[in-house]
Amino acid sequence: MNKKINNKIIVGISGGVDSSVTAMLLKEQGYEVEGLFMKNWNDTTKDGSCLWENDVEDAMMVCDKLDIPLNTVDLSSDYWDKVFKNFIKEYKNGRTPNPDVLCNQEIKFKVFLEHAENLGASKIATGHYARIHQQANSFELLKGLDLNKDQSYFLCRLNQTQLEKSMFPIGELDKTEVRLHAEKAGLITHDKKDSTGICFIGEQPFRQFLSRYITPDPGSIKTIDEKIIGEHDGVFYYTLGQRQGLGIGGVKGAIDAPWYVVQKNIEENELIVVQDHDHPLLHSRGLMASSINWISEEIPDVPYKCQAKNRYRQADQSCTIEKIDNDSCSVSFDLSQRAITPGQFIVFYKEDACLGGGIIDSVD
Repeated sequence: MNKKINNKIIVGISGGVDSSVTAMLLKEQGYEVEGLFMKNWNDTTKDGSCLWENDVEDAMMVCDKLDIPLNTVDLSSDYWDKVFKNFIKEYKNGRTPNPDVLCNQEIKFKVFLEHAENLGASKIATGHYARIHQQANSFELLKGLDLNKDQSYFLCRLNQTQLEKSMFPIGELDKTEVRLHAEKAGLITHDKKDSTGICFIGEQPFRQFLSRYITPDPGSIKTIDEKIIGEHDGVFYYTLGQRQGLGIGGVKGAIDAPWYVVQKNIEENELIVVQDHDHPLLHSRGLMASSINWISEEIPDVPYKCQAKNRYRQADQSCTIEKIDNDSCSVSFDLSQRAITPGQFIVFYKEDACLGGGIIDSVD
């Protein structure tokens, strides 16, 4: 990375260790660094405190330790309009969305970027485990070197302009190194627990949260041969392949084995389940996806062989993009895939390079 002395970099400070070390590394490299804390969700916990209060306090302490300014910006209205409305709409339609991907596209690398530029920044930096490689005037998004923490999946919707104006300093490090850097620097976040799940929900139960925005509509749980064996709380609570939380046990005439969601019948408000973890109905060899974003902004010639993930933390799967039609494509996998889930993202790779991705619409 070339040093750009006196260039202002705005770091998205979240109050976690990754963004803390991001700011520290950039300051050590000679950049003019400022922090910017995003308030994306205005909600409260049971005791009436805001979900982001502890994080902003940690962010302030980190910035004080690093002797850099900390700005704050309330993007909750943008988040509601550009991310959360889509999140609820998808669940109402029986799909399982991934709001973190859309948040990166619409909030962190768009609205946040625009705000940072208004503050005089030449670029923004975040604590994502990913890398950016420039070739001539083109920018590649690469996996983070720590493959256990790689977050390129969540960045699949970024474009050339967004990559050109972004930096991922910890993409060259593994998590252990990041925590060691923070500990040596005396940063309060060095041993802070990583956040998991959907960021705006916090530590509250997911069903309880979702029921505030979608009216529960109980219905039948059926086997594939139409036998009613239970009742669900609302099909939108469940996802394909799900085992936990079905409340099915001791079904007469059935073996004593776990049940798995294999289908959501939205029109009839039914949940269809099977007992075999590897039941054929849970496996597919292909899918259709839409809203495809190609990071290079060049559409590949088909058929195109590459790798893909149809969910985060999945190992790369060999596949072929068979057909591309405007912003949609059809994909076939070399091996059958379990529980491909409409609403989730399929993200394409060529070795370490993230090519882009789109929303899964249906499975074959």
